[in-house]
Amino acid sequence: MKQTTLIALLLLTATAATAKLPAPSDEAKAKAAEAAAKTAHAGKVDGYKLCLSMDRVAAGYQASAKKAGKEVKPATATPACADPGPFVSPAAAASAPAAAPATAVAAAPVAKK
Repeated sequence: MKQTTLIALLLLTATAATAKLPAPSDEAKAKAAEAAAKTAHAGKVDGYKLCLSMDRVAAGYQASAKKAGKEVKPATATPACADPGPFVSPAAAASAPAAAPATAVAAAPVAKK
């Protein structure tokens, strides 16, 4: 009796686990895309802050080494820290109209009368 009940319970659980979820709505897809964009931007901001702090530590180390009279090796050339700027929603970026190139207007010939 216990085995039959256990088997029935396992089959019911397995059936429920294999059921498919409905496809996400467009609104849910947009929210997921925005959440992914926010996460990516937060990663860029964290990297920028880390870059700034590493530059401050290196500058402090070099200054203290010079003050102590130690020979300081020249700093290795590294790219400058790139500020990612404020977060821009992907929906806002997609809805913004594209700017017309200024060269197309300036290159058009002007007819003289």
